[in-house]
Amino acid sequence: MSSHLIAVAIDCRDADALAAFWREALDYPRTERWTDNHGLTYVELKAPDRPSLLFQPVPEGKTVKNRLHLDIAPDTIDQRDEVARLVTLGAKVVEDAEEDHWIVLKDPEDNEFCVLPRRS
Repeated sequence: MSSHLIAVAIDCRDADALAAFWREALDYPRTERWTDNHGLTYVELKAPDRPSLLFQPVPEGKTVKNRLHLDIAPDTIDQRDEVARLVTLGAKVVEDAEEDHWIVLKDPEDNEFCVLPRRS
């Protein structure tokens, strides 16, 4: 028997704003908010057949490189068009090395993620 991934939790200073970016970036249809027994309000993006993205508020900002990051690929457009779309949503290009097949971006709270070419 094994476990399965149900959510990716992301520490952030502004859960609503960061969830809004990722909701648009990944087209999650449902947003839920809930408060834990410590009074912290979380924002959770949900979609059928995909792990949730859970944005949990923390007081400190990001200070070092992510130990875990998301790799995403566009469904219908090419990689560069997807990068341009994400930049209009608030992402920043960090690295676009000619020898790599991925492009590194940062979300609005400086969490790195990679955009890979569209899969067939």
